[in-house]
Amino acid sequence: MLALTPHATRTLRLKAWSRGHDHALIVIEDPPREAGTATLRVGTNLWNYLPRIARTIRVPPSMMLGSWMGTDLTNDDLVKESSLRQDYVAKLEGRVVDPPGWRLALEVRPDVVGRWSKIEIQVTDDGLPVEERHYDRRGRLARVLTFDQVKTLGGRRLPTRVALVPADEQGRRTELHYLDIAFDVPIPDDTFSLSRLEENR
Repeated sequence: MLALTPHATRTLRLKAWSRGHDHALIVIEDPPREAGTATLRVGTNLWNYLPRIARTIRVPPSMMLGSWMGTDLTNDDLVKESSLRQDYVAKLEGRVVDPPGWRLALEVRPDVVGRWSKIEIQVTDDGLPVEERHYDRRGRLARVLTFDQVKTLGGRRLPTRVALVPADEQGRRTELHYLDIAFDVPIPDDTFSLSRLEENR
């Protein structure tokens, strides 16, 4: 993962385990000064383990929109409390020429309290994501996600680079580069537990 700002670039190597949409454990492996820092997600709950002080901190709702590990990702991005199917009404807007595919618009339902009023999504004909444009509650473009460098990992074709660019902060960018992925791997039940989060890895 690369976190780029006008003044600096941070590089992190991460390892992550996930089960379904509600369980995830993310551990920083490099650089050494941040190795062992970890994030656990269970449902809508989020905890961070900080090895320097040997403490686990639960992320409160008031901090969900805060930056995750100093990147343009937020804690809320990890939790993804809102369900696209439940909270948005999708509409097919039409064909896209390059690459061949479709553009969809997701409008938030009137009774839903959330961060985005609208999300525009572009996908290829075979269902791979190309771009997402997120609009805030005032209808302003807030950020753009792009998906590219399609390769086969774990036996599946998928974008191996995801770039997030805030619309209102020039020179900032966060990139996720997938190096290796394994699907349908048995994961012990205690993987997504506070005791596992705090293990000395």
